[in-house]
Parts: sequence; C-alpha cells; structure tokens
Amino acid sequence: MTEVRATTVLDPVSKAIVEQLQQDGRRSYAAIGKVVGLSEAAVRQRVQRLVEAGVMQIVAVTDPMELGFARQAMVGVKVTGPVPPIADKIADLPEVDYVVMTAGSFDVLVELVAESDERLLDIVSSGIRAIDGVLATETFMYLGLRKQTYSWGVR
Repeated sequence: MTEVRATTVLDPVSKAIVEQLQQDGRRSYAAIGKVVGLSEAAVRQRVQRLVEAGVMQIVAVTDPMELGFARQAMVGVKVTGPVPPIADKIADLPEVDYVVMTAGSFDVLVELVAESDERLLDIVSSGIRAIDGVLATETFMYLGLRKQTYSWGVR
C-alpha cells in the first residue's frame, strides 16, 4: 500500500510568511504582518496552521559536531521488498534525523548523529542492519560542514 501525501496549497500570503521565517525564524509575527499585510494575530494563526499541516517547522538549525556529537553520517541503505515500511522503522531510531526514499544505488538515505564511533557502529549494526529487509548499508562519515541552508524560498 503506497501512502500518498496530500499537498497543502499555499496562497501568496502564506508563501510570503514562509519566506519571512526562512530568512529569520525568530522574526516577530508583528514584523511579518507589516510585510504581508496582516495583523499579528492573523500571522500567528497562519503560522500555527502551517506547522500543524506539516508545511514547516520552526527550529534552531545546529551543527551537531559543535554540540558534542563526535560523528554525523549519511548511511545509504539497500533493501529487499517494499521500501516504505523499512524506511519507517529506520526513522523510528532516535539518533536518525533524516530519512528519504530514493532512486539510484540506494533505496533509502539516512542521516544520523552519534556521540562516538562506537555508538555509530552500534546504530548501523544493531539498529539499521538488524531491520528485516535491509540488504546492505554504506556509511559516509561527515568530516566538515561547509554549507547548510534551508532558505530555498517557495514556489
């Protein structure tokens, strides 16, 4: 059974609010309201609806290596059988922060953070590889962060 994700249709005002928050996630609702032509309360309501619909999250973007995590890695996963249930099981692992199903050499790409090399090995070996249907993994350890941005605008 394939899950079809409903697409939220955004009007120009909601898109403008998203763009304002992409530029600065701490921008006040009052300041956003002045730019988009709404009251502070109306912006607050729209932001809440956008968050509840899964269109956006408002979070602090960090560099895990600067926060005490010794390892950040991308793991390519090859699977047998249906991909979505395996991707869902991987997504349930607490150290995993990003899971995407792909076309190409890997069926799933997984980003994770770990406190040590030993913990990274444990996550991959006892976590990801232990899931039924996982055929193989390849781990790409991050050595340095050069760019991380989430301000690609809206269409």
